[in-house]
Amino acid sequence: MSDGAMILVADDEQECIDFVQDALADTPHRVIAAHDGAEALAAAREHRPGLIILDVQMPQRNGFEVFAALRADEALASIPVIMLTAVAEKTGMAFTGADMGDFMESAPEAYVDKPIEPVVLVQTVNRLLAQSGA
Repeated sequence: MSDGAMILVADDEQECIDFVQDALADTPHRVIAAHDGAEALAAAREHRPGLIILDVQMPQRNGFEVFAALRADEALASIPVIMLTAVAEKTGMAFTGADMGDFMESAPEAYVDKPIEPVVLVQTVNRLLAQSGA
C-alpha cells in the first residue's frame, strides 16, 4: 500500500467530496470524484479504483443502484465499497450495512453515517484496502 490506491468518491455534494479529499490528504491514496451515480459507474469502469466511497442519495442513479451495478459487473464486483449516508441524521432512522445486505442480497464492506468522523473514515479506508490487497 506504500504507493497508495486510487479511491473513487461519488457524492452529489462537492462539500462532501472536498471533506473526503481533506481527510485522506495525509495518506498516500489518490482521490478521484464523481458527482452522480452515472458518472460514478463510468469512472469505476474507466479507472478500476482500489476502493469506492458511495453516497446513497445522488442524482442519475442512487448509491444503491450503483452498488448493485458494481456487484453485477464481474470486472468491478470485488472492489470494496463504503456507503455514506445522512439518512439517520435526516430521519432519525438507522440503516446499517446489514440492513442493506438483507435488502439487496449483498452488503458493502463498510457503511458510514454522515457527518463523517475523519479518523474513522481514514481507518476504514486503510483497513479495507489492506484486506483487499489494493
